[in-house]
Amino acid sequence: MTKGSNGVPWSMTGMLMVVLIVVFALQCINDVHIQRPIERWLALTPECFTRGYVWQLLTFQFLHVDLWHIAGNLICLWFFGRFVENVLGRQRFLVAYFGCGVIGGLLQCLLLVLFPNHFFAGAVYGASAGIMGIFAIYALLLPESDVRLYFILPISAKVLLWAAGAVSLFFTIVPSPRGGGIAHAAHLGGLLAGIAWVKLGWHRDFVQLPWEGWFSGRKLFRERARKSELVHTSPLKIPRLSRSKAEDSADLPQEEFISREVDPILDKISQHGIQSLTERERKILEAARNKMAKR
Repeated sequence: MTKGSNGVPWSMTGMLMVVLIVVFALQCINDVHIQRPIERWLALTPECFTRGYVWQLLTFQFLHVDLWHIAGNLICLWFFGRFVENVLGRQRFLVAYFGCGVIGGLLQCLLLVLFPNHFFAGAVYGASAGIMGIFAIYALLLPESDVRLYFILPISAKVLLWAAGAVSLFFTIVPSPRGGGIAHAAHLGGLLAGIAWVKLGWHRDFVQLPWEGWFSGRKLFRERARKSELVHTSPLKIPRLSRSKAEDSADLPQEEFISREVDPILDKISQHGIQSLTERERKILEAARNKMAKR
């Protein structure tokens, strides 16, 4: 695991940003000194389907057209990615990011193949499909949070999500050149994938992803995920008080304690934020962490 100079592990968001910058620098070097048609193989094109170049669904997410293109994506990734990574965890964040990008690429490429005379048939570049998915997750988890549009105009995340979805849908149905040369279908696919991620409950790391059951037993996975979920809430400062109902509940068998006391609190955090917890709920989480620590 990569660590910074202070010994703290780098966030996955930070590492992704570094990778995107390095790849963009390599694109520039190739333009001037190497001049190989590498992007023909790595950018997303209809050949992803027609010739089986399926790797393009992943590799196109690392490429960018120009400096403004990558700068905009890096800013959005920094603003939204850090929060979403903190909620999902490093590994699940990475799956969500690239998964949303793949879904966006699939939609864009499918339309390119089905309607070649209707859609611009050029190559598609950029991390924005995955970033749109991350933004959708952010907006659904913090719908009332303010986002500074163009660093000036404050707008709530849920309103911006609706606006971004409407623009992407319109220019997917009406792919006019006035849309700015943006792969709007890829944006739309990324947004829909991010929305589905939250609606399916995959932002809760104790909810099993479809393929995770192939590699481990459900009980073992749930126990590991529960511990991880409690660690996410560890910054809470709980005063030491006399024995309470929360501590009495902690004497229950672990599975009953988790289902009866902890599950509703975790659901409340995901819907309303950690600041919405009562003093009793905070003490229950403290008791749950202590219970896990003794295992």
